[in-house]
Amino acid sequence: MTKKLTAFLAAWLLIAITFAQAQTGVLLKGKITSADGKPLDGATIYLNRIADSTLVKASMSEKDGNFVFAGLKASDYRIMVSVIGYKTYKGGVIKLQRDTILPAIVMQPNETSLKEVAVTTKRPPVEQLIDRTVVNVSSLPGSAGTTLLDLLAKAPGVSVDDNTISLQGKSSVTIYIDDRPTYLSGDDLANYLRSLPSSGIDRIELMTNPPARYDAGGSGGVINIRTKRTKETGFNGNLNLNYTQGKYARTNNSVNLNYRQNKLNVSANLGYTLNNNYNAINLNRYFDPAVITDIAPDFTQTSFIKRHSENYSGRINIDYYATEKTTFGAAFTGLFTQGNNHTANTSLLSSAQGQPDSAIAANNVDNRKFKNGSINLNYRHDYDKKGSELTADLDYVTYHTQLDQSFANSSYYADGTLYNYDIVTGNVPSNLNIFSARTDYNRVLTGGLQLSAGLKSSYTKTDNLADYFDTYQGITTPDYNETNHFLYNENINAAYINASKDFKRLSVQAGLRFENTIANGHQLGNPEKPDSSFSRNYNGFFPTLYTQYKLDTAGKQKLGFNFSRRVDRPNYAQLNPFLSPLDKFTYNTGNPFLLPTYSDNLQLYYTFKGIKVTLFYTYVKDRVDGLIQIINGYYYNEPGNIGSSYQKGIEVNADLDPAKWFNIHLYARLTDLHTETNFYTGPLNTTGDQLFIRPTFTFTPGNGWTLQTYGSYQSRFTNEQFIDLPRGALNFAFEKKLSAATTLELDFNDVFHSQNSSWYIGYLEGTQQAYYHSVPDSRNIQLSFSYRFGKTISNQRKHNANGAQSEENRVQN
Repeated sequence: MTKKLTAFLAAWLLIAITFAQAQTGVLLKGKITSADGKPLDGATIYLNRIADSTLVKASMSEKDGNFVFAGLKASDYRIMVSVIGYKTYKGGVIKLQRDTILPAIVMQPNETSLKEVAVTTKRPPVEQLIDRTVVNVSSLPGSAGTTLLDLLAKAPGVSVDDNTISLQGKSSVTIYIDDRPTYLSGDDLANYLRSLPSSGIDRIELMTNPPARYDAGGSGGVINIRTKRTKETGFNGNLNLNYTQGKYARTNNSVNLNYRQNKLNVSANLGYTLNNNYNAINLNRYFDPAVITDIAPDFTQTSFIKRHSENYSGRINIDYYATEKTTFGAAFTGLFTQGNNHTANTSLLSSAQGQPDSAIAANNVDNRKFKNGSINLNYRHDYDKKGSELTADLDYVTYHTQLDQSFANSSYYADGTLYNYDIVTGNVPSNLNIFSARTDYNRVLTGGLQLSAGLKSSYTKTDNLADYFDTYQGITTPDYNETNHFLYNENINAAYINASKDFKRLSVQAGLRFENTIANGHQLGNPEKPDSSFSRNYNGFFPTLYTQYKLDTAGKQKLGFNFSRRVDRPNYAQLNPFLSPLDKFTYNTGNPFLLPTYSDNLQLYYTFKGIKVTLFYTYVKDRVDGLIQIINGYYYNEPGNIGSSYQKGIEVNADLDPAKWFNIHLYARLTDLHTETNFYTGPLNTTGDQLFIRPTFTFTPGNGWTLQTYGSYQSRFTNEQFIDLPRGALNFAFEKKLSAATTLELDFNDVFHSQNSSWYIGYLEGTQQAYYHSVPDSRNIQLSFSYRFGKTISNQRKHNANGAQSEENRVQN
C-alpha cells in the first residue's frame, strides 16, 4: 500500500511541476485595508480589461487582506472592490507590463446605521479553494433565525445525528470558530453550538484534508466556522430567541455583543438552553440456549428515556491594538450544564415457545453536572503588508464532571410475584486539565511563494474516579467489580512546515507535520483488583499535498487533487477502563490498550460553476470502533482496534438557480466501505454500500419571504457487525424578514417522524439475533426570532487557532 501510494504521489507531483514550469504571465498583487490600516477579509475584487471593458478575473481578499491575480497578459486594467459596509472602490488605469504590487487599497466606510443597510449583492453559495470548501452562509436562504448547530446540519457533506457531527460520512471531526477550537465534543459541543445564533455566521470552511498547520488528529477533518466581521466603530449586538415544541418543550436563547473603540475591541456571547426530549427504545435479543444456558432464549427490552438539562454558556474576546503591527488578545470561555436522565426500563424474558419466564422493571436515574472553563492569551505581530506575521498562543482548559447514578431493579416471576429487589448506586467524578503553547510564523516571499512554520506542545492530565455500591435487603456493600480509579497523562509535541504558490492556472501547496506523543496510564487497584499501568511513546509524520488547475481563464472549471495522512488518538473516555452500567444487562467499558488509528486520504475533484464532483478514497489502519459482545448473557460495548478499512466513493454537490425566485441545492454521496476485522468471534470481513442524499428547494417569492423544503435519506448500510436500516426525514421552513434587522422563522421538522434509528447487531457469540429501534423527539415545531441592533464594529481582529484544539475535541462527557 505504502509503495503504491508513494509512487502515485510522486507521479502527481511530477505532473504538477511540469504544469508549473509551463506557466507564463504577469502577477498583480494588492491588499485591501480599512481607513485605520487594518486588513479586510472577504472583499470582492474585480479586474477589468480597459480595451474591451470585459471582466477578466474576480477574487476575494484573504484574512490578511491580500489578493493576487496570476497569469495576466500585459495590458491596461482597472480594479473595482466591493465589501459590505464600505463604499465601492473604483481604481485608475493600471498599465501592467511586469509583476506588480499595488499600494494598499483603502476602503471608506458607509456612514450608515445597521437598520438602514440593505444588502443586494449575492456571493456564490459554495466556493472551492485549494485546501477547503467554503459555504457562504449569507447567500443561502433560510440561514437566519436558527442555531449554529441547525446551520451546520444544512451545510453540504455535514450531518448531525444524535449530537454527533460528521463530514463526508466521517464522525471524527474537529470544530473551530474563527480558527479557534470550541473546546468541546459530544453533547456539550452540541449544546454550545445551540446557544449561538446562525445569523452571526458569515461562512463555513469544510476541510476534509486540512493543511499542515492544523493538528493531525481527526480523520474526519476540520470544520472552521467564520463569524461575521462588522465594519464600523461603536456598539452592536444580536438577540436570538427560540422556542421548540415536540413532545416536550425546549428553548435556546443567546445574545452577542460587540464593542470597538480606539485600540480596544471587546466581543461577548451569552447563551441559555433548556432541553427536554425523549428517546423510546425497543431492543430484542434471541439467545442460543445451547450456548447460553443461564438466561431465557427470548429477551425483549423496552426503554423510555426522558432527558432534561439546562445549559449556561459565555465567551468573551478582548483584543488590544498596541501598535499598528502588534496586537495582544485574550479569550475567556465558560460552560455550565446540569441535567438528569430518567429511564423506565422493562425487560421480558420468554422461552423458545414464547411462554413468559420472568420480567425485570428498572428505574434508572442519572444526575449530571458539567463545568468547563478556558483561558487563551495570544499575540500577533505583522512584519509587512504582504502577510508576513508571527503569532503565539498560551492556553489553559479545565473540565469537571460529577455524575450520580442510581439503578433500581425489581425482578418478577411469570405470575407477577416479586422475588428480588436491588439497587446499584454510583458516584463518578471526573477532572481533566489541558495546558498548551504554540507559535506560528508566516513569510511571503518575492514572486508569491508563501512559507509558514510552527511549533506546539500540549500536556493533558485526567483523573477519573468511580465508586459503585450494591444495596440488597437493606445492606449496602462496595461493588469492586465496577469501582475504579484511572489516571492518564499525555504530552504531544509538534512541528510543521508548509509552502504554497500560485502560477498562471495552477496552484500548489504542500506541507509536512511531525508529532511526538508520550502517554502514561495508571489504573489504581481495589481490594479485589490489582494495580495496572502502561506507557507509550510514538512519533508520526503527516504530509499534505494540494494541487488545483483552472481549466479556463475565468476559473469557472477547476480540477483538483489533495492528499493527507492523519491520526485518530482514542478520546479520553475510550481509554478509561471503567465498567459503566446502562442497565442490568448492558454495560459500557473503555480500553486503555487502544492504539492510535492512522488514515491516508485522497480526493480528486472537478468543479463547474455551481457543481462539484469528488472521488474520494480512505485507507484506515488499526481502526477504533465499539465492539458488542456477550458474556454470560450480558452485553458489553468495548472499543477496540478492529483492523483495517477501505472507504471509497463519489460525492456530488450542486447548486442550481432555475429561476430568480427558485433555488435547488442537491448533495448526494455514494460510499463503499470494506472492513477487515479481527473480531472476538474470529475473522470478520464485511462490505457495505450506502447512498445518502439531501435535496433542498428554496422559494423566494418576494416581500421578504423565503419558503424552503428539505429532506434527507440514507439507505441500508453494513458496517462491521451492524446493519443500519434505511431512514429519512422531511422538513419545511418559512422565513419572513420583518425589516433589515429583524427576522422571524417557523420550522416544521421531521414531519412524518421518520428520522428513527434501527439496526441489527450480528456476529454475536451465543445469540442468533439482536435488533435495536430508537424513536427520538425529532418531530417538532420551532419558532425563531432574530434581531440585530446598534452599529457594526470595525475590523475585529482574526487570530489563528489556539494550541488546545486537538486535545479538546477528544473530550467526551
